Amino acid sequence: MAVAWTLALGMLLAHAGPVFAQAAGDPTPLQFSDAAEEARFHDLTSELRCVMCQNQSLADSNAQIAHDLRREVLDLMHQGKSDDEIVAFLVARYGEFVRYKPAVEPSTWLLWFGPALLLLGGGIVVARVVRARSRREVPAPVEDQEW
Repeated sequence: MAVAWTLALGMLLAHAGPVFAQAAGDPTPLQFSDAAEEARFHDLTSELRCVMCQNQSLADSNAQIAHDLRREVLDLMHQGKSDDEIVAFLVARYGEFVRYKPAVEPSTWLLWFGPALLLLGGGIVVARVVRARSRREVPAPVEDQEW
């Protein structure tokens, strides 16, 4: 019986951890001047990655740093910065990781072209193996052998 209670308590605490870890939310909502600015903001924050969550966009994350970065993005928008300037600012601060779609440049070639090269290499290996096996001579069946 004690084992069951221990397991139940462990499962409860495992699922309650993320609830306690996340901030209660952004205390003051963001203020947009018009619908176009809000749409631009949501487009921009959905293209950027939360630097803490790693697999969530800046728009979807509840981490405190995501709240701060959303405020930073809105402040930069109010300063008249373009989307490219805002992304360049965040990339300079946090690196290419902050982008969901990193720029194609020599430092990211492996990221962009690596999967295609692996697929091509695998195709070449499979083709060579199949070709080598098809060239092998099949031994003639032995008449007195029983199967």
